[in-house]
Amino acid sequence: MPVADITAPPNGGFKPTRQALIDGLKFLGVAGVLVWLIARGSQEMGYNWQWYQVPRYFFVFQDGRLIAGPLVTGIFVTLKITAVSLVLAFCFGLLTAFFRLSDSLVARFVARAYLEIVRNTPLLVQLFFIYFVLSPVLGFGRFASAVLALSLFEGAYASEILRAGIVSIQRGQWEAARSLGLKTLYCYRLVILPQALRRVLPPLTSQAISLVKDSALVSTIAIYDLTMQGQAIVSETFMVFEVWFVVAAVYLVITITLSVVVNIMETRLQIRT
Repeated sequence: MPVADITAPPNGGFKPTRQALIDGLKFLGVAGVLVWLIARGSQEMGYNWQWYQVPRYFFVFQDGRLIAGPLVTGIFVTLKITAVSLVLAFCFGLLTAFFRLSDSLVARFVARAYLEIVRNTPLLVQLFFIYFVLSPVLGFGRFASAVLALSLFEGAYASEILRAGIVSIQRGQWEAARSLGLKTLYCYRLVILPQALRRVLPPLTSQAISLVKDSALVSTIAIYDLTMQGQAIVSETFMVFEVWFVVAAVYLVITITLSVVVNIMETRLQIRT
């Protein structure tokens, strides 16, 4: 009796390849239309493309050494702000989630007030308030003000994601942890949070991507991140489209890389469970 080949595709060997070819053609078609629209628009405006000047704003050779240009410097500032803000936003979010689930009326009130204020006011206003009002009193610099504003803003949204993940854990898990004599802190750390984090990793990734994009607002307080460096280059060279297309592409690469890293982490967590 012949044995079926379990490695063969169930609907024929050529359908996946054919579908991939069709998807690739669709992508090329959409990309072609976008390129045509950009080229036609620039032709109507009489715009002179100067892509050949873009590389020197990434790296330049000077005295036989490779020196980072303003765009690379801005990328490092953006990555630094994003990394610090991600860690603090997670801490603020986790602490707020604990406050929301606490038996203390004061803790729940503080958490609720923080959420309502932060989520119902624009990030730009919060950034200006922290930089122009709080920083002179507390002695913050521009970088610290930007990180604090981003952390508080994104932490408010992360707290609701984390709280939803914690609440989704079955009550039996709590009862099992209590039966082992674990206190509340150890119940969270050893039993509840490891399970909740697996469930909330995708929405937390989306929030992290939002933080990367929101970090562009720090240019309004004269922090020379990627966006601010792009503005400076545009004002100097008038290469509006080239510079902003490159800046957008850099942000796209950062967010896609972040998504890929989190997807790998999620896959490994699923394998371990």
